[in-house]
Amino acid sequence: MSNAVYEKTLEYAKEFSQYKSFYIPHRNLLFSKLGIGTFTPEPYKEENYLFSFEEPLTKAIQSGINHIDTASNYRYGQSEKEIGQVLKSIANSIDRESLIIASKGGFIPLEFPFPSNPYTWIDEHIISSGLALSEDIELDQHCMTPDFLEWSCRKSLANLDIDKLDIYYLHNPEMHLARLGHDTFYKNIYSIFERFEALADEGLFANYGVAVWNAFITDTIEHISLEKLVSIAKEVGGQNHRFAYIQTPFNLAKTNIYTQETQSVDGNKCTLLQAAYRLNIGVITSSSLLQMHLFKKSFAAEIGVVLDESMTLENDIQLALQFVRSTPGIVSSLFSTRWQDHVEQNCKIATIGPAKNSKYDLLYRLPR
Repeated sequence: MSNAVYEKTLEYAKEFSQYKSFYIPHRNLLFSKLGIGTFTPEPYKEENYLFSFEEPLTKAIQSGINHIDTASNYRYGQSEKEIGQVLKSIANSIDRESLIIASKGGFIPLEFPFPSNPYTWIDEHIISSGLALSEDIELDQHCMTPDFLEWSCRKSLANLDIDKLDIYYLHNPEMHLARLGHDTFYKNIYSIFERFEALADEGLFANYGVAVWNAFITDTIEHISLEKLVSIAKEVGGQNHRFAYIQTPFNLAKTNIYTQETQSVDGNKCTLLQAAYRLNIGVITSSSLLQMHLFKKSFAAEIGVVLDESMTLENDIQLALQFVRSTPGIVSSLFSTRWQDHVEQNCKIATIGPAKNSKYDLLYRLPR
């Protein structure tokens, strides 16, 4: 197996010719506008290991979704292992080269079944192995030394049972900003990007990125400058550097990347989406459904009118996904589910086109 290539992603997309504007080119690949994620909150809860993502993942791939997202710490490696099982089970019908697979490193993955003493596990696997010093570990859960990240990436590849990722993200590095300060933080990013370029040369992944929560949109100490990240990538990798993607939350309740000027490029204030466009960075959005917190009350009827002129969609979840899918400047948006029938329902948005640009901005004036 290798990694995704344009010709195979194009062949895959052609199998879903009934879909309307559901595939978008970026970095010589075709992405489905929806991606399937494998995150669950509170990974230490036993209930997160009583189900498997294999059925919804298989259904997603069979339904036109070719973008799969995970991380080394999601369910302490179980999510990655289940993706690996799915890739094996569909190998005779769908090429690996059709699928865009992303993982992340930064959080300490531990393992399932849980170690009886996590601190002993961290000491044995990370500190005593020379991957990091104790002071490199933030809040007993996050580490971003280059050695740790390389180890974590290789562990992810083993869990997934593949030899190359399409995207490898540095996961929530902002957790270290308050302790390090910006100057030391960016020096560390320089060392990490140097290692990532070397790992890309070695063939562990095709491109790399940074996945955050609020870091690109906050005005606190945790703020990260996308322009600075790109500048560092150019320093270590030249014009052909492999820093290509960022991942950040976006949904009907959390619209900052589209509405707030939290970034700057060439001295000009701009939104994150504008900055990414100017810097040639692909934006992948997470938390499309805000872990289902969007649906505590029904959406206003006007939202459906704007997003779905054909009146095809059946519920607010579909409308929420249609919203992120319709946002200009986003490559692909992630959702997660444990049930394959939810995947089938969510993919119905692919049978209609995105909301028209001329109407899209009306959404920001409507009640939610």
